[in-house]
Amino acid sequence: MWAIARTELKKNIQDIGLWFWTFVLPIIFIVAFVAIFKGDESASYQEVVTQIIPGYTVMFAFFIMISMVIAFVKDRERGMVARIASTPLPIKDYFIGKWIPFMMIVLIQITVLLTFGVLVYDLALGDPIALITLSLALAFIVTGFGMAMAVLVKTENMGIALTQVIALGGALLGGLWMPVEIMPDYVQTISQMLPQYWALEGYKEIILQDGGVSDIWKPLLILVGAGAAGGILAYAAYPRFLRQSRS
Repeated sequence: MWAIARTELKKNIQDIGLWFWTFVLPIIFIVAFVAIFKGDESASYQEVVTQIIPGYTVMFAFFIMISMVIAFVKDRERGMVARIASTPLPIKDYFIGKWIPFMMIVLIQITVLLTFGVLVYDLALGDPIALITLSLALAFIVTGFGMAMAVLVKTENMGIALTQVIALGGALLGGLWMPVEIMPDYVQTISQMLPQYWALEGYKEIILQDGGVSDIWKPLLILVGAGAAGGILAYAAYPRFLRQSRS
């Protein structure tokens, strides 16, 4: 398991494209949109940065699914999955070994983007325990969804397209681009069915309302539950994924 984790982490560290999607592009978006909306007299500066910085942090966290799809599909196409299946390594150890590096990357991404918000825009982060707990839940759901998608899609292009639908569609409907409160009622109803909405609501509760862990129990429950569902789906779909692997 740990050998798989180390190998996957090493590959990701060497992937320049991953670093661009994970750190550079989100910072560009944050700077651009804060500059656009900070002059909006209908919202305070604090509300603007609290909407935009956590919002884009949540949105770009979902893009890790692209890297997960590529990693799993390459293992399948190169016959790595079939070779591993012929060893005594349990299925769960294979999944955990692949999952740990991506979980670490998302947590580093969240840390970097929120720290950028603190240093550049004086973003007040609130209770650190609540913030860490919610960030762990966010990383858990995006990697859980990523594993499920990675073993279900047939091609890398299909995985990339579905990730864009989930990340961008969820950002639009989940209130990451603009406050849910100004959207039509039916969109507000849809928003509450999306994990992006609950992740942002959790960050807002911590940052704007100085909430603690007990105040974000509902977002935590939804994010962890959805992430666990993704992991279970990935585990259940593994036999089909194995059958598709080159021997």
